[in-house]
Amino acid sequence: MAGCLSERYKEQLQKELPEIDIFTGVGDYDKIDTLVNEKRSGFSDEVFLLNETNDRVITGSNYHAYIKLSEGCNQVCSFCAIPSFKGKLHSRTLESLVKEVKNLVAQGFYDFSFVSQDSSSFLRDLDINNGLEQLISEVEKIDGIKSARILYLYPSTTTLSLIKKIENSKVFENYFDMPLQHVSSNMLKIMKRGKGIEKLNELMRAMRDTPKSFVRTTFIVGHPGETENDFNELCSYVEEYGFERANVFSYSDEEGTTAYDNTNKIEQKTIDARADILGEIIQRKTLESLENEVGKIVDVYIDGQSDEHEYLLSARKTIWAPEIDGEIYINDKEINTELTVGKTYQVRITELVGDKLIGTAIKEL
Repeated sequence: MAGCLSERYKEQLQKELPEIDIFTGVGDYDKIDTLVNEKRSGFSDEVFLLNETNDRVITGSNYHAYIKLSEGCNQVCSFCAIPSFKGKLHSRTLESLVKEVKNLVAQGFYDFSFVSQDSSSFLRDLDINNGLEQLISEVEKIDGIKSARILYLYPSTTTLSLIKKIENSKVFENYFDMPLQHVSSNMLKIMKRGKGIEKLNELMRAMRDTPKSFVRTTFIVGHPGETENDFNELCSYVEEYGFERANVFSYSDEEGTTAYDNTNKIEQKTIDARADILGEIIQRKTLESLENEVGKIVDVYIDGQSDEHEYLLSARKTIWAPEIDGEIYINDKEINTELTVGKTYQVRITELVGDKLIGTAIKEL
């Protein structure tokens, strides 16, 4: 048993689950074969950082790969337990990241998603405040990359300079994934999120004003202290902003967090009702975003046969992140060649059926 759960509750789990032969946490992924061979448990005090020397087996795609920027987080969000078992921020070096990307490009990968618990803090633990901007500059120098995007930006460490850097990049998509969690001043303070609503509004305007931008976020409803006015303010914001994609989560207690000890708890039925209300708004706004694609010609990656039908190919817009932003079914083509998984095509979006866009391939790129 390995991972966050066994790291967080290592004493309890080893006592309560004698049928588990070997326990390890989040710091020994590269030593699991040794632990298995020696038939012993082990919990390292070190942070495991993937680097270019670790052999990776990338499954699920022949062209896209995730690149891990860092481990851990320096934020103190009231509801989050991640820093308690992942530790403080530990960034990989820029040199290590560039080497890994070059290695993957040499293997045929050309679309990348850069991820971490707090991507916009990349290199801040090494006293570098514009780490992502430096990363963008270095990645742009690598021949063979068609597209890239950054996931999980944090409001207090995202800058207008970074947004402009992404906008001007010829490699990085204008993709802004920033989990906001809430938008009312009262809740941002209680949740210990960022530097307040003024900074947040400035960033959100800059993202929306970026040409052809795609903005994704998440929200938590029912956090201790959330009033009806706070919730209504959140709903109004989601209605007005028009996120391309968003998700809502119901608050749940996490041991060891400040929210866990907050006595101003909200009844579960109220939390569930708020999640349903905001979820319906998000679903409607997402469908509006998808409807706006009908009639357009878009660039897509072919991912393979769809789960819907063997005669439908599954694709995604090149700006979209894999698996989370949706898929496009290609049911026709105006070109003579066979459509190939992993290749890029221009597709004319012809209709929206449910939450799936339907398109015709018209040109290979």
